[in-house]
Amino acid sequence: MAVTTDDVRREALSLPRAYEALGQGRIKFRVGRLVFASLSRDETVMGFGFPKDEREALVKAEPHKFLMPEPADMRYHWARVRLEAIDEDELAEIVFHAWRMVVPKGLARDVALRRGFVLLDP
Repeated sequence: MAVTTDDVRREALSLPRAYEALGQGRIKFRVGRLVFASLSRDETVMGFGFPKDEREALVKAEPHKFLMPEPADMRYHWARVRLEAIDEDELAEIVFHAWRMVVPKGLARDVALRRGFVLLDP
């Protein structure tokens, strides 16, 4: 059930304009200069773009899966997930929604349609 670094890489790099970079000993996935996902140094936790005003509810709803950002990242639109606690379908949804925060809305809408994701805010 647990996803791996290779699963994260495959999902992130399948999205338009995404690329992998190394920074501060971590694997990061970017569009341009913006990071939309990042693995912990031990590759067991993935940080991902997520609306600040919704992350507390996310963590409270499923604390066995989701974590608040590290203190230094609290000012960003960011949350974290334990890779051992999610499957590939959940990973795909998390990575897609993080990616869509850093790309033009039209591109995100086109990819959502192709992949069957529902966008609540078009």
